Amino acid sequence: MFARLAGWLFDGGGPENLPDRVRDAIRRQQERSEILIGWIQLIIVTLLIGVYESTSMAEGLVQDDYSVEREVLLIYGAICIVRLALAYLRLLPTWLIYLSVVIDMALLMVLIFSFHLKYAQTAAFYLKVPTLLYVFLFIGLRALRFEARLVMFSGVCAAAGWAWLTYYVATGRGGPPNRTHNFIEYMTSNALLVGAEIDKIIAILLTTAVLALAISRARHLLVRSVSEGAAARDLSRFFDPGVAARIRTAALSIKAGEGELRDAAILTVDLRGFTRLSTELEPGEVMKVLQDYQGRVCPLIASNGGSIDKFLGDGILASFGAVVPSPTAAADALRAADAVIAAADRWIADRRAAGLPPLMIGMAAAAGSVVFGAVGDGERLEFTVIGDAVNFAAKLEKHNKDEKTRAVTDGATYALAEQQGYLPPAVRERRRGRRVGGVTDLVDIVVLAA
Repeated sequence: MFARLAGWLFDGGGPENLPDRVRDAIRRQQERSEILIGWIQLIIVTLLIGVYESTSMAEGLVQDDYSVEREVLLIYGAICIVRLALAYLRLLPTWLIYLSVVIDMALLMVLIFSFHLKYAQTAAFYLKVPTLLYVFLFIGLRALRFEARLVMFSGVCAAAGWAWLTYYVATGRGGPPNRTHNFIEYMTSNALLVGAEIDKIIAILLTTAVLALAISRARHLLVRSVSEGAAARDLSRFFDPGVAARIRTAALSIKAGEGELRDAAILTVDLRGFTRLSTELEPGEVMKVLQDYQGRVCPLIASNGGSIDKFLGDGILASFGAVVPSPTAAADALRAADAVIAAADRWIADRRAAGLPPLMIGMAAAAGSVVFGAVGDGERLEFTVIGDAVNFAAKLEKHNKDEKTRAVTDGATYALAEQQGYLPPAVRERRRGRRVGGVTDLVDIVVLAA
């Protein structure tokens, strides 16, 4: 029984079935909470010292030798500073947090106990002092950590402290207890009404229980929120950032079959000869080549306003102006193509320098109307782009082989890009009247990279 109680106090009630990354996130949140608690305690003690030093003492027969407010506040202030420093250094072990609770309550009870000596009264005198109300502040502070066990421990310590003070009065060691059953006599004299003190203890314990229940529920929400947040961050890596933002901010649940018409541009990128290479390399080497290739290409697409629609093995389908409407979609697509061409040239040089066979990248860009939306069976959804521009971009990319080029676009897309502010890095070759992938109309081809 004792071992189970100790496990609950110091291990949070047993291990939670949470991934390590979620536990780490909760731990970081609790470390920040301890810093916040430390600052609040330091502010409180600073304010109390300021009030104590700047106001006159309550009148009455005062024995200065027993006036310990200044000493208690200074000790508490020093403890708060040390605790805050340890919190910043992430050096607050669980046992020290519990010890700080005991110290908080002990200093408060010592301060309350001193009042009957300071004012030369029997011990029953301190049962009336309003300083007891700070107990609720100390209990409430522990709620900032989102751990019901700390709140309950604080409440039990406070109740035990007040019970001891009541017991001390009842024993008569602090002067005649003057037991009474008369409430008026209790309120107007140094008399002990046991029922009134029991009421205070019950109030402390009930407040603690209600606050602990609220914190327990809040902790469940915290764990759920952190778990779902971590999962969302991990899942968002499988989506384009624009798509992930769209999912997060959707007012209604996203359903399959919903789409929007967009004027967009499509960029397709393909790694030449990769299928053959993948049969010659070990699986791990295949994935390293893909990661190297995608790690160079994808950031350039994103930095030019593109969204990665999907990875098709060694192929990449990117859209511009589909996820988020853009008045410069065609220009952005060609700027991205220029950046990828330059990166591909550097990659070829790097591989040659490393004694590896160079890998060529093929690309094509096409602008037009597309439908952007969610497809799937309701349980498994995927955002994608559909339309003639998507199909035509794929055909243009394959047409690179016929033209003996690495990157091309059609004349209409190139003209639209120029209207949108695109400035080519060099004069582009235009090849007129080409038949592309079964398209009936002849198409002008603009060579982006030969």
